[in-house]
Amino acid sequence: MTTPSRPERREPRSARPARGRAALPQWRVTPAPDGRGPTPSRPRLRWGPLLLFALALFAINWYAASRVTKHEERARVPYSPLFLSQVRSGNVATITSRGTAIQGRFERSVTSEGHTTRLFSTEIPAFADTNALTRLLQQNGVIVNAEPLDTGAPWWQTLLFGFGPTLLFLVLIFWLFRRAAGQTGGGLMSFGRSRARRFDAAAGRGVTFDDVAGIEDAKGELLEVVDFLRNPEKYQRLGGRIPRGVLLSGPPGTGKTLLARAVAGEAGAPFFSMSASEFIEFIVGVGASRVRDLFNQAKQAAPSIIFIDELDAIGRSRSASAAGFGGSDEREQTLNQILTEMDGFDSSTSVVVLGATNRPDVLDPALLRPGRFDRRVAVSPPDRPGRLKILRVHTRGVPLAPDVDLDSIASSTPGMVGADLANLVNEAALLAARRDHEQVEHADFTDALEKVVLGAERQVVLSAADRERTAYHEAGHAVVGMLTPGADPVRKVSIIPRGMALGVTLASPVDDRVNYDERYLLARIKVALGGRVAEEVVYGDLTTGAESDLQQLTQIARQMVGRWGMSERIGPIAVLPVEPHSPLLPGTDEPSAETLRIVDEEVRRIVDDSHAEVTQLLGENRESLDRLAQALLENETLDEADVYAAAGVDRAPAAATR
Repeated sequence: MTTPSRPERREPRSARPARGRAALPQWRVTPAPDGRGPTPSRPRLRWGPLLLFALALFAINWYAASRVTKHEERARVPYSPLFLSQVRSGNVATITSRGTAIQGRFERSVTSEGHTTRLFSTEIPAFADTNALTRLLQQNGVIVNAEPLDTGAPWWQTLLFGFGPTLLFLVLIFWLFRRAAGQTGGGLMSFGRSRARRFDAAAGRGVTFDDVAGIEDAKGELLEVVDFLRNPEKYQRLGGRIPRGVLLSGPPGTGKTLLARAVAGEAGAPFFSMSASEFIEFIVGVGASRVRDLFNQAKQAAPSIIFIDELDAIGRSRSASAAGFGGSDEREQTLNQILTEMDGFDSSTSVVVLGATNRPDVLDPALLRPGRFDRRVAVSPPDRPGRLKILRVHTRGVPLAPDVDLDSIASSTPGMVGADLANLVNEAALLAARRDHEQVEHADFTDALEKVVLGAERQVVLSAADRERTAYHEAGHAVVGMLTPGADPVRKVSIIPRGMALGVTLASPVDDRVNYDERYLLARIKVALGGRVAEEVVYGDLTTGAESDLQQLTQIARQMVGRWGMSERIGPIAVLPVEPHSPLLPGTDEPSAETLRIVDEEVRRIVDDSHAEVTQLLGENRESLDRLAQALLENETLDEADVYAAAGVDRAPAAATR
């Protein structure tokens, strides 16, 4: 029999129409008006080196341009009669000749063509008598100089101005490559080198199976891999071959990466870790080159383990991109190279490839066939005993007060995975430090749990009417949960605003549920209706606060009718459209309009019947509802014992209900 998926928890009650869902099942919260978080900051760019380079390049170019365009302001004068007359009058002090061109300086300023200057230039006509000119210059004491016709700039100026900007540009390119190489651990030609991080268990204390808790089934599947890496001869002498690849699949935070490192730590083997997205570059073929380099390194260090995280980044089915043009060539070549490398293992190669993904359903079938990823290990969220073991691991270095009950905390955190529990312990420790506690107390854990799920406390000033209505709403959830057979025990009720919530009612089972009977699902619907019905009974009108509760109970009722066959009119067939996930869950197609109409009628019947029963229940227990609401107005937060005591309900029957 296929176990149905767990129904989602009741959504928050909102002061305005609420959106979104809380993280854990069984939380009923009262959302406050929507708020916005801080805008994520962008990393600052380091403009200093680039700015200095730009300024240096500009200065050199400006100097070169100024040297090229630099010239003295000279007036061009006619050779005859002005130049000759000035020589005869003794007004020419010095001249410099270059071929037929003459440049010189007058003793006194001379005006020519509207310009008055002492610097002049002129040209000697080809028919002029140069001998007579020479005698004239000598008679008047003019200093005569000459320059060669092919005179150019000094060699160092030619080198600097000709190649300087190019050399600076090459220095910039070299610096950029060196900087990129420093960040990636390679050189200028390291594009095709693997960027995998290597961890050696022999270099220090690595992660072992003692550091991994709550996923005992997955650890058991990998013990054989560890034993093979330690004693390969034990299997090879009997013709056995270890699986070449092991695929770890499961929701985020369940410990797939930690489990892979624990395998390497237990086996004492080198561990090469790399994310699948690190293979991909804009240059086609680089990813395949990195795959080859990674597998070569692993073979040289054998026995060793290669861990590829987020395998679906390059391992997606190639048929999905067959209709595309370009853009996927690099990813497909990288995937093909991984397939080729895994096929190239021989029976004596002690290299195991571990892959991790959250989406095993999108992987290419070629990856999952025997000979590549032979073994698939599902890393599921832990059950209550598993969460207890995880809490014990994460609290080994945390001083706990005597009142801390880790078993109770594990029971109150259904659906949480290892990463969530580690964050919970850390938040509790931080909260205890802010409160100046010597040890982490149980109240720190419960407050940290509310903060993780709902956010920090908000200093929202509510009117007396809104505060009272919130108290009755949460009391309605709690009273229905305590008095309805099959409902989960109520753990905590609070009307303190947290995050987007104005109030919260926590109900969680004693043990985790893996199957859901009809009585339990109907109890979930009734408890979700408790807040709305309490407002109807007490105030006689309705608000928008139950929007999310209505969404949750509608979803549960629709799944009962359309997925789980809990309606006589529909019968034991699945009619709601569902995408295929596996051979065991092949999905369903879109039903007819008539079938959907019947589904809607059955959903309405289930909800209407539950609404009538809840209305009768709260009407008969109005005194318990009032007492609990008053206790919430006085104390704001009530734990499990206080909730049952305030309502006057015996805890034993509800706590034992399954």
